[in-house]
Amino acid sequence: MKVMRINEPGISEVVEREMPTCGEAEVLLRVRRVGYCGSDLNTFRGGNPLVTYPRVPGHELAAEVVEVGPAVPDGIGVGERVTVFPYTECGTCSACLAGRPNCCKFNQTLGVQRDGGLAEYLVVPWEAVVKAEPLGLSGLALIEPLAVGFHAVERGRVTPADTVCVFGCGMIGLGAIAGAARLHNARVIAVDLSDAKLELAQAAGATYAINATNEGLHQELEELTGGHGPDVMIEAVGLPETFRSCVEEVKFAGRVVYIGYAKVPVEYDTKTFILKEIDIMGSRNATREDFGRVAEVLRAGTLPVSRIITSTVSLEAAPGALAEWARMPQASTKIHVDLETQ
Repeated sequence: MKVMRINEPGISEVVEREMPTCGEAEVLLRVRRVGYCGSDLNTFRGGNPLVTYPRVPGHELAAEVVEVGPAVPDGIGVGERVTVFPYTECGTCSACLAGRPNCCKFNQTLGVQRDGGLAEYLVVPWEAVVKAEPLGLSGLALIEPLAVGFHAVERGRVTPADTVCVFGCGMIGLGAIAGAARLHNARVIAVDLSDAKLELAQAAGATYAINATNEGLHQELEELTGGHGPDVMIEAVGLPETFRSCVEEVKFAGRVVYIGYAKVPVEYDTKTFILKEIDIMGSRNATREDFGRVAEVLRAGTLPVSRIITSTVSLEAAPGALAEWARMPQASTKIHVDLETQ
């Protein structure tokens, strides 16, 4: 079978690999569609500290069940279209014991710490199979990245009474916007540097859009919140200035949720934490419940799926598409690899 492999930073290719075999408690999948993630881009660029090379990327999957092991419980049938829960959980670390396995200390995500699904076939434990009928391939492959944003919304305890400000309208930010607006009926303010991304954010559910290249972000947030500031700030950019801005702009007694990774240490005036008595939370990966919430919203048809997917390429064209994305990262929201297109 063919797989797309990143051999070292800046070098990727399609190679042949032996077909995987299905174990007793496993499911063999024919991978139909894979979304490129920001972590895949970082792996290609050499900036992902969790990756060793060579590495097969891919954890945003749409697949078809082709074989089911004899120890797999009833309910997973050959021919069904599914997605994959790409994280592992040890069950014994403090996070798992606390009921938060999404931040398992020993997690190994497909395509990051272990080879992923950018391959014609993939074997996974049956527990990793997620059914989300009647979603098509595009929707199935969007569940995981949207779920990361949905999880941040759950961490922020968003309610219909809240005004939520999301910094960054890339894929993860769109998930946070959609989760807050479509699932919790909150009022959402989207902030980005791109008018095109802000338009997409409004299509995903944002009530207001602010281009931060213009002066006056603080004043606009004040005006939109009656001088209080947003109830919840969600950071999906990963820059020191947006990390700080979340703390500065959130209301007194508000909540801040960080999804983005800042590449350098961030300096704060910590008295703001105390004077405002704010809750500051990290948000990592997603839960199976988040996957279900995303599927619910996608079934409702309220997300602009076709607009979220910037381009779809074949497996043979996947290395070139990744290199082009690395060259112009702002040009794409989501790239899908269609493994049926040759």
